[in-house]
This record gives sequence, structure tokens and C-alpha cells, in this order.
Amino acid sequence: MSDCRNLGDCADSRIERLYEYLDGALSQQDLVDIKQHLDACPACAEEYDLERVIRSVVKRSCTEVAPDTLKADILGRINHLRTVNH
Repeated sequence: MSDCRNLGDCADSRIERLYEYLDGALSQQDLVDIKQHLDACPACAEEYDLERVIRSVVKRSCTEVAPDTLKADILGRINHLRTVNH
């Protein structure tokens, strides 16, 4: 494994630094250093790519809207349960 002076020992500290990198929560110099490290370290680059995919899927999932028919069906069932239980 390559030298991970910017991301720790390519283990647990790597994840925290990658989160900061992806969030843009680092100084400009740290961003440059980590970009250079990712270019040189396949293990960290793989972890970075995986985290980007996960974030993309989560972001896309959070923007999906339930169809009106589903909302109406759920509300209808709730109203039915309310009338049955009263």
C-alpha cells in the first residue's frame, strides 16, 4: 500500500478525510494534497469512488417524490382504520 501521510494509514482515518474531502470541508492546500494522494493510492481512490457512488444514490433517493395515487391510497387506508377503530 502506498504512503498515506495525508489520509492516515489507509484505514480508519482515511474515511474521515475522504468525507471532509467530498464535503469540501478542507483547506485549499489539503484539497490539493488529498487529490494528489488519491491519484497515487489505488486503495484510497477505490474508497473515494465507492463513497461518491453511495452519496449519489442517497441524494437521488432523497429527491424522489411518491406518486399522488400512492399518497391518496395511504390516506384512504388511514381514514378507513380510523373509522373501523372508533
